[in-house]
Amino acid sequence: MLHLRRRLSVAVDNGCADLRQHSATQLVKATIFMPMRMLNSLRKHHPTQRQREVSRSEVFDHYVVSMPTQQNAVDLVEGWNCAFPPEFGVAGGELAAYQDPRIGWMLEKYGSTEHRSVLELGPLEGGHTVMMERSGAAQIDAIEANSLAYLRCLITKEIFGLTRSHFWLGDFVKWMENSEKRYDLVIASGVLYHSNDPLHLLELIARRTDSAFIWTHFVDDVAMPADDPRRQVISREPQIQHFRGIPIRTYKRTYLNAQQHAKFCGGPTDEHRWLNRDDMLAALRAVGFTDISVAHEEPDHQFGPAMSIFATK
Repeated sequence: MLHLRRRLSVAVDNGCADLRQHSATQLVKATIFMPMRMLNSLRKHHPTQRQREVSRSEVFDHYVVSMPTQQNAVDLVEGWNCAFPPEFGVAGGELAAYQDPRIGWMLEKYGSTEHRSVLELGPLEGGHTVMMERSGAAQIDAIEANSLAYLRCLITKEIFGLTRSHFWLGDFVKWMENSEKRYDLVIASGVLYHSNDPLHLLELIARRTDSAFIWTHFVDDVAMPADDPRRQVISREPQIQHFRGIPIRTYKRTYLNAQQHAKFCGGPTDEHRWLNRDDMLAALRAVGFTDISVAHEEPDHQFGPAMSIFATK
């Protein structure tokens, strides 16, 4: 109560030029109701015994008292997209990323990964990371911005027993902008089309490696003409960006509230751009990649045309 009186005294002495103009009756009312407002504020910031009891009971909800299993860890985070091998007896999502033929193709193109360092951009839930470690890569840095996906990666790392893979939580663009480290191989599967500046991302990849794998969606007027339903979330007219002397067609795209879904695996904002197919390949050549292979073209992919790219200098 003494504390409240001191606060009241300070309030009356300091500001309350308008209080000094009040009548005696108004001043009395102010001194009566001001402590009540203060008490309400204190109640808000200092929980009652009942509130503390409820809070303490909720703490126990975070304990798992069943038989310890790997499934318990998977169930800890909802929204899994990727599956686990059947022999693991663990139920996750449906995508068998741990045996993705696109990564298999990339490994055939690249060759042995023994004693090699790998930077993986947006590992999602770690399925491709598993493939890279199993292929023999000496060190893998996998950077994921989605905090829930990052937790799933850590669970995947534990279940598969990965020992040479390190998952980092944060923005891989800032990682590449602020680090001088180079890698033997950069993997950017499913991230370029989520970027709000894909050309800058290609430039950063080229700065950090001589070999890159990219799987991405793109815009192509033949595979996805203007009246294609998939174009509804893509800007009708491209924005031309001049990149190293080359005009590049970029298209704004929206998630259309897909980020509300538990399995959302897009970028950190709804500001992202897709590139024209041929312009993307031209941009890769402009940043120094001279040998470019394309595979797994899917013009009818449900979200838009897609392809795999393996590029080396």
